[in-house]
Amino acid sequence: MNWINESVPQEFILLGFSDRPWLELPLFVMFLFSYILTIFGNLTIILVSHLDFKLHTPMYFFLSNLSLLDLCYTTSTVPQMLVNICNIRKVISYGGCVAQLFIFLALGSTECLLLAVMSFDRFVAICRPLHYSVIMHQRLCLQLAAASWISGFSNSVLQSTWTLQMPLCGHREVDHFFCEVPALLKLSCVDTTANEAELFLVSVLFLLIPVILVLISYAFIVRAVLRIQSAEGRRKAFGTCGSHLIVVSLFYGTATSMYLQPPSPSSKDRGKMVSLFYGIIAPMLNPLIYTLRNREVKEAFKRLAARVFLIKR
Repeated sequence: MNWINESVPQEFILLGFSDRPWLELPLFVMFLFSYILTIFGNLTIILVSHLDFKLHTPMYFFLSNLSLLDLCYTTSTVPQMLVNICNIRKVISYGGCVAQLFIFLALGSTECLLLAVMSFDRFVAICRPLHYSVIMHQRLCLQLAAASWISGFSNSVLQSTWTLQMPLCGHREVDHFFCEVPALLKLSCVDTTANEAELFLVSVLFLLIPVILVLISYAFIVRAVLRIQSAEGRRKAFGTCGSHLIVVSLFYGTATSMYLQPPSPSSKDRGKMVSLFYGIIAPMLNPLIYTLRNREVKEAFKRLAARVFLIKR
């Protein structure tokens, strides 16, 4: 036990792309711009969904959950990344690393499940429209959202605990931008085969199974849409699901390539870029995708802007 305790460092060094200092300014600008857009875009969706009564539906309830999740998701990593890029010593305290690991993993796991729940909501809306309000009642929506959050945080408790129990033997250089399970496992001075197998199994449960459920839902949706007689009806149905399908593809595609592919020496920088995409770029794109492709959100935003303008007058 003493050996394990002595192996715990007071702080970690986050290497990121420190071997390429010419990348620091472009990365700082990109991270800051993405973070500002993420905050503004997701806060806008949350406020509009809450203030406009026409958006008090299951779809926008789950979308608000996704926006809140993305806000916390990026806030757990981006501010520290911006600070480190500006400093010569790119460090994070042990407690900060633990908090970052737990929050990032919890919210990532929650998003995996929440996107599958949103696919189920679209399936009921398109394939069972007459029974939609009966099936997707308020209690069920709250239960599905709560189950996603509780399962995500429970998974994070287990994985974070298993990862942090690994002895590091003084190793403290994390070859990443932030504290993430695969990067921390590489610091361990003992065999991590069991931990990697456990990580793969959990990734299958939280990534592969939801992806399969999403694909099944959209297979039924496509079949139902193709039966619609009018071209306008088909266009509206595909438009309703198109935004969600793009978000699902962006998140699951990058996360799956990170957690379900075997590690290799040549994949070091690829893993960093993939993590940046699903951890920073995807949360920034989500509100843009939902607002630019969704007429209801744009109309609700106009109504809200008009109300604010009238109040000021």
